[in-house]
Amino acid sequence: MIEVGKERNKDIGIEKGIKKDFGLKKYFSSDINLTVLVILAIAIIIFLQLSLSPKIFSVNNLTSMAYQIPAFGFLALAMMLSMLTGGIDLSIISNANLSGIFGGFILTGAVFGHHSSLSPNLLIIIAIVAILVISTLLGLINGFLIAKLSVPPIIATLGTMLFYSGIGMAITDGQGIVGFPDGFLNISIGTVSRVPYIFIAFIVITVIVGIILSKTSFGKKVYLYGENNVATRFTAINNESLIIKVYSFCGLLSGIASIIMISSVNSAKVGYGDTFLLQALLVAVLGGVNPNGGRGRVTGVVLGIFILQILQSAFTFWQVTPYAKNLLWGSMLLIVLIVNFIIDKSLARKTR
Repeated sequence: MIEVGKERNKDIGIEKGIKKDFGLKKYFSSDINLTVLVILAIAIIIFLQLSLSPKIFSVNNLTSMAYQIPAFGFLALAMMLSMLTGGIDLSIISNANLSGIFGGFILTGAVFGHHSSLSPNLLIIIAIVAILVISTLLGLINGFLIAKLSVPPIIATLGTMLFYSGIGMAITDGQGIVGFPDGFLNISIGTVSRVPYIFIAFIVITVIVGIILSKTSFGKKVYLYGENNVATRFTAINNESLIIKVYSFCGLLSGIASIIMISSVNSAKVGYGDTFLLQALLVAVLGGVNPNGGRGRVTGVVLGIFILQILQSAFTFWQVTPYAKNLLWGSMLLIVLIVNFIIDKSLARKTR
């Protein structure tokens, strides 16, 4: 009887193991893009470890990457949000720069006067709030054009990109705004056990964005709209309100990126971070976001951000020129689009 019991327990254990394996297999097969991305990340890490060890993953280089990721990371999240609805936001950089310029005017005393009795810390708080409010309003303008006036997202945000850049250029004469309080500069250089404040903020806010998209009714509506915005018109979802909220959210994330950008370079100016636009698109697509909307995870985008940053560091060690980098980023974007197309076609055949 004891032997029979042992054999039975053994069989049950084997059954459970099979079920676990099947569950794991089912999870990865349900998101093939994420699976491909994980394999790609592992391959890149192994290759760079073999070719650039020990420089690429040294403590100093990892710390440097932690400083560089947040500003670009928030812009990539903003791009992801717009693409989940089947749209795009080409104005994220211009938004960040224009809101940063207004914040710079406050920080340098141009708004309240150089002899104002306001303390530097209060000026910093006012400037941060102003940047976030202005960037959100700029995003709201995008949402209004798309939702209320039915302007295609690529046209609406291309127009506002040029418009916001033009405003920034007009009010600064193309010059940088410099002379921020030391306390504001600490935002980008402060650390906790060598981990930058801004990197911790990026992780926390990214988790919040992930929870909003996966656990809230707002997030579910975003995915539903991206899947079929015609069908959502016949549900309780207010399409116009949803789009305005999404693009306002994109603006808010651009504002957070703006705070980090102007703090790290100690100035505000039109043109900062222009190269981030192509990279944000690349990361969103690399992370599994469907350009047609309705599919994509924050997990994939974050993994894409880390892959891109590791490659950036590698390019620095290899002394790759900026022109060659643009060629490589563009090539990667085309390759990822082709691979995703092949994967989608393959999955479509299997489901028939």
